[in-house]
Amino acid sequence: MNLQPASCKRPPELKVCGLTKPNQIQELIAMKVDFLGFIFYKKSPRYVLNHLALEDISKINHSGKTGVFVNEAIDKIVEIAEKAQLHFIQLHGDENNDFILKLREQLQPGSKIIKVIRIGNDESENRSKIANIFDSQSTTYSPNPISYYLFDTDSKAFGGTGKQFDWTLLNEFEIPLPYFLSGGISEDNIEHLDSLVQKPFALDINSKFEIDPGNKDIDRIKKFSSLIRKSPEGTI
Repeated sequence: MNLQPASCKRPPELKVCGLTKPNQIQELIAMKVDFLGFIFYKKSPRYVLNHLALEDISKINHSGKTGVFVNEAIDKIVEIAEKAQLHFIQLHGDENNDFILKLREQLQPGSKIIKVIRIGNDESENRSKIANIFDSQSTTYSPNPISYYLFDTDSKAFGGTGKQFDWTLLNEFEIPLPYFLSGGISEDNIEHLDSLVQKPFALDINSKFEIDPGNKDIDRIKKFSSLIRKSPEGTI
């Protein structure tokens, strides 16, 4: 596949995932964080419903509320999305094209779907997986029911590894949608964004910015947010 020219020259937006504490959520809103991620996966140590009710989430005044789901039933996703008033649905499991299309049909028209592509250690398998996803969706669906991709490091726990995959793999593809970049992003590796031909639309941070699961290091997030937002022309 041909390489795509670099995307628009602007700093990436910021998503903070795995939120559980109301006071921290309000601090992030005050910081103008672009996306707030709530994990609706019971096996996650950041399972939000252990801390907040759907009504609590619905009352959060923010336009980037994102629900993270792993192999959940469509009717359950739709129910949670409506009760929590979510704006983005992040699919982090093995959801196929038919599942995504059916989900799109049942969600509110303004809701957007983020499909996660998990990147493992097998380079050949990764290339095949990415190519198959891009090709099947571009030839099967118009318009595409997916609004964004999210690339994350693969794990049995479906994310939250704090580990970085080989970002240069993305340079081998023309990524047809704006994408979130996740997987061990921190101040220590952010300069590696310069190696990407097509820059991410947003950065997704989680475990690297925690004191313990679900308890964020707000001061560190503030510094990181300032770092990426002052970068000229979307570079670090």
